[in-house]
Amino acid sequence: MLPLNQVLLRLTLAALLGAAIGVERDLRKRPAGVRTSLFVCMGAALFTLLSGEIARRLGDTGSTRIASNIVQGIGFLGAGAIMRESGSIVGMTTAATIWIEAAIGMAAGAGLYTVAEFTTGLALFALVVLGWCERNFGLRTRMMSFRITTNQSESLAGEVQRLLAELKLSPQQFKVSISGALSVVEFEADVSHRKQESIVSQLHREGLVCEMAPLHE
Repeated sequence: MLPLNQVLLRLTLAALLGAAIGVERDLRKRPAGVRTSLFVCMGAALFTLLSGEIARRLGDTGSTRIASNIVQGIGFLGAGAIMRESGSIVGMTTAATIWIEAAIGMAAGAGLYTVAEFTTGLALFALVVLGWCERNFGLRTRMMSFRITTNQSESLAGEVQRLLAELKLSPQQFKVSISGALSVVEFEADVSHRKQESIVSQLHREGLVCEMAPLHE
């Protein structure tokens, strides 16, 4: 059996590495924050330790039998984070993060400390640095809800439709209504940050108000 200090070291390392990823998720206000990430990573490490120890005590040659089922079990947990909202699939990054946390926990549980730490660094690089690039270079799109109102008699709907056509956007739930003296156009669209800014800038003038909000975080 492994010395107790080795077991505690592996579990503690797994918990710390999982928590490090969870902090980024919490700061970005995403699911699977510090506690969830810590539990996934530490749980995978514990199952990896138990897999070898139980097999040794029972004389079973399949020492990785329990550990191998982590892959299947974590798949169900990750699938629960994936949802379909307003025509878009959301939660893929969260599911993938849970998947890599389990792998990091298994590496820590197996005593592969450098591998676990390096993988955590790569995961944080992808979440922080590549995430920043996606947001700031318009590489990522997200479903946004737009509401444009005007008190003028101009053809607002026609202008909005021409603008969307120029940007090659296919709006969903496109609605035109009258609210008192106001003309209102509402729609949803999967837009990049640049296209979002373009819509706002071209529809920003006196007598016209453009409001928008993400349909999901």
